[in-house]
Amino acid sequence: MARIKGGVNAKKKHNRVLKLARGYRGARSKQYRVAKQSVMRALASAYAGRKEKKRQYRQLWIARINAAARMNGLSYSKFMYGLKLAEIDINRKMLSEMAVNDAEGFAALADIAKSKVA
Repeated sequence: MARIKGGVNAKKKHNRVLKLARGYRGARSKQYRVAKQSVMRALASAYAGRKEKKRQYRQLWIARINAAARMNGLSYSKFMYGLKLAEIDINRKMLSEMAVNDAEGFAALADIAKSKVA
């Protein structure tokens, strides 16, 4: 049985990593060892970033709802509590959209929440 050397597979593996490292500066995109470390870290950061993006959107929605609720004489927590008491189940994303694009509809919700809290 002839001996099979691993050069072709190693080259394929290296090229795969170097392709992911395109656009990095200096040795990070040229040398396999440095590129591998950079790519591993980038992929880990990308995973964490996908989770963080969800947190940031929720934070943005809450800030928008809070601003609109205060314009209608309520704090964010009282507004949300009033909606809960009124059994109005709208998620924060839609409430945020209403706050930005449909001020009259949001004001109606705020009046309902105000009446339930008081």
